[in-house]
Amino acid sequence: MSNEGLSFKTNSPEVKELFKWWVGLNEDRGERAVLRRCGNLVEVVFSPAYHRLRLALGQIGSVNDDGLALVVGLAARVNDPNDENTIAKQMATGKDKAKVSGLRFRRLLKVKEKEELYTRMGRIIAMLGGAVNLQSLAQSVYFWNDITRKQWAFEYYSKAPGEA
Repeated sequence: MSNEGLSFKTNSPEVKELFKWWVGLNEDRGERAVLRRCGNLVEVVFSPAYHRLRLALGQIGSVNDDGLALVVGLAARVNDPNDENTIAKQMATGKDKAKVSGLRFRRLLKVKEKEELYTRMGRIIAMLGGAVNLQSLAQSVYFWNDITRKQWAFEYYSKAPGEA
């Protein structure tokens, strides 16, 4: 095991493990259903699926347990791990207007607590129909901080400038 942390950058070993885990989860509907019913991050950590991914990623680098609980709980809600746009751009893209309103997006950017982020992102994944860039989701929520929120703002408003 490396002492370095995970990055979840495109094509990194941890992203490959995440996709492998997601495919396995997608094939095991019962385990996926258990994760989808989790009401908070503690319940996610109680899931064997969480620990399978944690052990696999632990072979790559040190794991932030709370960040990984967010990734696991939200990844279980993804139906299509679309990789076209980042999740912030996906929120901004729609036929006539953004899929996620500017007001809802700004409220999301103010979130600091992981439990609240889990709840709000679960709703946003549902609004996006479960078609979410899994790599972008994982990298964003695992490292939810000011840098991530700023990057999201740049990406969202570059696609939906009228949502300000």
